Amino acid sequence: MKRDLISIKDLTPEELEEIFKLTDKLKKYPDRFNKELVGKTLALIFQKPSNRTRVSFEVGMYQLGGYSVYLGPGEINLGVRESIKDVAKTLSRYINGIVLRTFEHKNILEMSQSATVPVINGLSDFSHPCQALADIYTIREKLKNIKGKTLAYIGDGNNVCNSLLYAAAKTGMNMNVATPKGFEPVDSVMKETSKIAKFSHDPHQAVEGADIIYTDVWASMGQEQEANDRNKIFADFQINQDLVKSAKKGVLIMHCLPAHRGLEITDEVIDSKNSIVFDQAENRMHVQKAILIKLLGAKK
Repeated sequence: MKRDLISIKDLTPEELEEIFKLTDKLKKYPDRFNKELVGKTLALIFQKPSNRTRVSFEVGMYQLGGYSVYLGPGEINLGVRESIKDVAKTLSRYINGIVLRTFEHKNILEMSQSATVPVINGLSDFSHPCQALADIYTIREKLKNIKGKTLAYIGDGNNVCNSLLYAAAKTGMNMNVATPKGFEPVDSVMKETSKIAKFSHDPHQAVEGADIIYTDVWASMGQEQEANDRNKIFADFQINQDLVKSAKKGVLIMHCLPAHRGLEITDEVIDSKNSIVFDQAENRMHVQKAILIKLLGAKK
């Protein structure tokens, strides 16, 4: 029976730990895994352009001995030129796995239901599980024992925030989320993670005592027409030195990138010694290699 990665909500704490331990091995002994996916092919269906997601999956698949096929926004025109169901069924005859990076989460669900090969969520408007798994892995790498640690998420309660909330709940972390009014995470996610999360509209309150400060862009792809309005609404939620001073000394700084420097985060903070932004970017590839092995590799 095939297994998909649609949301971190679907993973058990034990499965998260398995992924992290395999990632440790992949980073330490990369050559041991260079034939793990020989003969396997991964389809990358991207409705949105990408830097980290595309490159990390392509290079990761190559390092495991496999091959990837990139299908950009204009090549399939998913749901317009051809139905998602037909694309899923056709590709399932050719390849061993699908990564879908899409605007609407319902597209991921439909792809998963119709494909007979594993489907990985490369990003949707609701969830970004690969990003959050890499983020938690990076925190684990830096702080060792992450249980009881506090992550302060400042900004838009978006797909990354949703996934981090689920990941924190399953790994024993706490989260403080500060957003402008009207930009909170999805209601269902807030309810499901209320035991480990505090939600507010005060960024200084949220970062107080935090071990990690995390932010993302204020306007995601597809929201460009809202950018000017959002920049005004989110102005007090910038990660700058003044805000960092309200957190623990040595607080780690995270951003999933791409960053709009001077908006949600200042150069001074993202380039500081406390920033682990590019470590988390690198770990996207290592964690995704572990995911690929788990979903596409031979069962042992």
